[in-house]
Amino acid sequence: MKKICYIPVIIAAAIVTGCNKSDLLDKGAKDSIEADKFFNTATDLQVYTNGLYEMLPTASLYTDEDSWSDNLIPLQVNDRVKGARIIPPTNANTKWQWENLRSINFFLEHYQKCPDEAAKLKYGGIARFFRAFFYYDKVKTYGDVPFYNKVLTANDPELYKPRDSRKLVMDSVLADINYAVANIPAEVQLNQITKYTALLLKARICLFEGTFRKYHQLGDHEKFLTEAAAAAHELITSNAYRLFTIGGVNASYRELFARNDQDATETILARDYNPTFGRHGVSYLMVAPTAGLYGIPKDMIDSYLMKDGSRFTEQPGYQTKTFYEEMQNRDPRLTQTTPGPDFAAYKETTREPVNLSITTTGYRVIKALASRDQWGSLNSYNDIIIFRYAEALLVLAEAKAELGTLSQADLDRSINKLRDRAGMPHLDMIAANNNPDPFLEAQYPNIDKGINKGVLLEIRRERRIELFNEGLRWDDLMRWKEGKKLEKPMVGMYFPGLGAFDFNNDGKADVFLHTGNASGAPAGTTSIINVNQKRLTNTTSGNFNPLYSTPRIFNESRDYYYPIPTEDLTLNPDLVQNPNW
Repeated sequence: MKKICYIPVIIAAAIVTGCNKSDLLDKGAKDSIEADKFFNTATDLQVYTNGLYEMLPTASLYTDEDSWSDNLIPLQVNDRVKGARIIPPTNANTKWQWENLRSINFFLEHYQKCPDEAAKLKYGGIARFFRAFFYYDKVKTYGDVPFYNKVLTANDPELYKPRDSRKLVMDSVLADINYAVANIPAEVQLNQITKYTALLLKARICLFEGTFRKYHQLGDHEKFLTEAAAAAHELITSNAYRLFTIGGVNASYRELFARNDQDATETILARDYNPTFGRHGVSYLMVAPTAGLYGIPKDMIDSYLMKDGSRFTEQPGYQTKTFYEEMQNRDPRLTQTTPGPDFAAYKETTREPVNLSITTTGYRVIKALASRDQWGSLNSYNDIIIFRYAEALLVLAEAKAELGTLSQADLDRSINKLRDRAGMPHLDMIAANNNPDPFLEAQYPNIDKGINKGVLLEIRRERRIELFNEGLRWDDLMRWKEGKKLEKPMVGMYFPGLGAFDFNNDGKADVFLHTGNASGAPAGTTSIINVNQKRLTNTTSGNFNPLYSTPRIFNESRDYYYPIPTEDLTLNPDLVQNPNW
């Protein structure tokens, strides 16, 4: 299968130089493409659009995004989780940057000179895919933004125009992604944008926009939710993809992410890594005691159902179950996401020693943890999944539930396919709506209180579990208007007191907690923890409490958007800062 190596291509038009104002869309490249000598062949169009692939996520998709939400607690807590974001002085290291848009628009202004009609449709569609991707990210981050569909010069009066309305921008995004869906070929290509990639991006964009409009009361949400459901349905009924099941219910979910090379069974688009031309550091961040130190919070662990489909949070004393107890008879995805009592490294059979020093909460992350030879710094080369089929199943169910058009048949072709892969009982729509989960209701107080409340809660449960650590959780909280979720307790595993604990029920101590004197640790204990350093909620008992000294505030009137950099507001007086920044 042909792969694209993501090598940056310098793509811009020459413009007037020496401008000392904003770099908004007006920076040319040092070695810019001359339009009259390029865009003449299908190869020219392919080479140019290959450079746009650099806009896609890298390996940080598996680390940064979820650790900047309520899904993961890292060693260093991000400012947006703490409520400590500030207005940046410049656009450096922010998303208020526009060079990629200029590159896209430059292509779209010149590619029509190519005489190859099929190539123009395909690569024009790919360019508009990336413009939709670009503006979707801008709107998620800033709300209303200036919309440009042409290349601007330094003297263009539109360069410093005010923001356009969200409606105009998102209608333009929808037009672009619809063009991409209609014109990019329906091919199964693991590392290239295809019609199927465009369908899934459309489903993602429209679900975000539809639910954001609904829960933030912006109006006109039905249009986008209908488009989301239609795009997901088209992808599902194409039969081009299916869920990856190799390894069975107890291994396939882990295998999907840990293996070195993706295939096109479930994976629609992946970033290719290889020992010879590209490695990343995801596995190192999951095992190094001085790097990521990622820990899954207990409310995430508690969200996993029992193996028989009942709620763990309805088990007597679920809050105070010790590790071995809480890991028994659960959804198999739990111990394919965090180590269970019998955890072994990928491709190994020997039980891995318990080590709580490499996690903030006690619950490590093993989703996408590669084989042991890849655990060194920047030494991993398992491919990174950017889009996969499972997301389409989740989009279909959620969009239709939010619209009030969901049926049991819809659940059976979507959520229940994911449950089948995990060997879990099916979600029953009537039962869920008749008995909404109070544990989930407490997490999502703003959810639609209508007839589908119960099943919506279950869909959100499924989405959080299935898409954990794939970079979508922050966006989910923002579109559901559940930013206050970040203020809720984010603690780790429970210990009834100090002393020794057997994590795998083999009669031997694995963990020993103490307050400064570890002399009582049984021989062979692999994880000895001083609770003066790794705090417990009740000092000598309770849950690991990594955020004990970290205030977390989410300002409902401000924090759903990022602030625009000060320099850009100064350079363009027609821009207005986001509310309350």
